[in-house]
Amino acid sequence: MTSPAPVVLVFLDPAFPEGRPADASQPQLLVTDLGVTRGDGVFETMLAVGGTVRKMQAHLDRLAGSAAALDLDIPDQDAWRRAISAAVARHRSQNPPADPAADELVVKLVVTRGVEGAPFPTAWVQATPAGAAGRRQRETGIDVILLERGYDSDVAERAPWLLLGAKTLSYAVNMAALRYAHKQGADDVIFLSTDGRVLEGPTSTVLLAHVEKSDDGTPVKRLITPQLDSGILAGTSQGALFAAAKAAGWELGYGPLEPQDLMDADAVWLISSVRLLAPVNRIDGKEIGTPSLQKELTAELSGLFAGTR
Repeated sequence: MTSPAPVVLVFLDPAFPEGRPADASQPQLLVTDLGVTRGDGVFETMLAVGGTVRKMQAHLDRLAGSAAALDLDIPDQDAWRRAISAAVARHRSQNPPADPAADELVVKLVVTRGVEGAPFPTAWVQATPAGAAGRRQRETGIDVILLERGYDSDVAERAPWLLLGAKTLSYAVNMAALRYAHKQGADDVIFLSTDGRVLEGPTSTVLLAHVEKSDDGTPVKRLITPQLDSGILAGTSQGALFAAAKAAGWELGYGPLEPQDLMDADAVWLISSVRLLAPVNRIDGKEIGTPSLQKELTAELSGLFAGTR
C-alpha cells in the first residue's frame, strides 16, 4: 500500500494574518459547515511549479467572481496571497522535492459559507503534490466521449441562479460524468448543450485548431474555443494560452461549435490549470486530426503556455 500524498492546510483566519496552519490528518471542519451539508461554496485549483504559483491573479479574480455569483463574502485577495505563500513554503520545507523537474504542487483555494449563523466563512488553502496521471495525459493524450449536459446554450443568461459560470463546490454531476466515461473506457468528457453546442469538460476547457495555407503558401494557424456566454466557466488557462498564441501570430476564434467541428479539426485539446494541455486522440472512438500535426501543434502550444504566468 502506498502512503498518502502529503497535504498541507492553511486556514484563513482573522486572528492569524499570515494564515493558520492546520494538521491535515486531524478533523478540521464541523459537520454543520454549509460547504459540507449543501455544497455552498466556491473553489479554485492552481498549479505551483518550482514554488511559483501559475496565473494566481486570474484565479483570485475568478474566485471573487464565483463568490459574487453566490452572494458570498470571502477574504480579500491579499489574505489569500499570504495564505497561498505560507502553504506552498510549508509544503516545500516539509517535503523537499526529490526531482526539481517534477516539482509540481496542486494548490487549492476553498471557501464555504461556513457554519450557519457564523460571522465568517470557512476558507483554506490546500497544497498537495501533483499526480502522475495528469503529466502522463499531457504526453500520451486522452480519449473522450460526448455527453449531454442537460441545458441549452442560452440558459445561463435566462437562469443565473443555476450558477453555470461559477466554480462552485457542487461538483457531483461533473464527477459522475467522469466516472461514467471511465466505465465506457474513456478518459474524459466533453459536454454538449441540448441544442447541440460544444460546451466544456467537467474540469477543463475545450480547444481546437485548424491549419490552412495562405495565398503565399505560409501556414495560417487558428485556435478556437466555445463561446464564453454559453454557460461555461471562463478558463484561466484558455485565456493565458490565447494571449500567448495571439502574440505568436495565431488567429483566435470563439465558437459557436458543434460536434462536427471537433471531428473536422486538425487537433483538439482539453486544457486545465493542473493537467495543462492534453491532446484528444479520439472522440466517441473516432480518431481526431492527424497524429503528426497534432504532435507538432501540441509541442508549440505547450511551449507558449509554459511561458505564461
